[in-house]
Amino acid sequence: MVYGARASRQNDRMDQTTALLLVLALYVAPLLHVLLSPSAGSFRPPPGSRCPMGPRLGWIVMVLLLGPVGWLMFMTRKRRQPTA
Repeated sequence: MVYGARASRQNDRMDQTTALLLVLALYVAPLLHVLLSPSAGSFRPPPGSRCPMGPRLGWIVMVLLLGPVGWLMFMTRKRRQPTA
């Protein structure tokens, strides 16, 4: 058994593998989902829009800034039906 400062130091720190898995799961995977999802919209703004960003780029910024919360917002958004 390991006693003393070394044992408490190992328990207090997060393992590098665990940290990498958390970053991949909570930030990289949602970003990839928004990048590759066909329902995220286009990178170009809609015609007649004054905003220079498209909907997909806006969602990418939201996920970058808010992390998993931004991804949950992307997943629960209400999709507009195209007008006929």
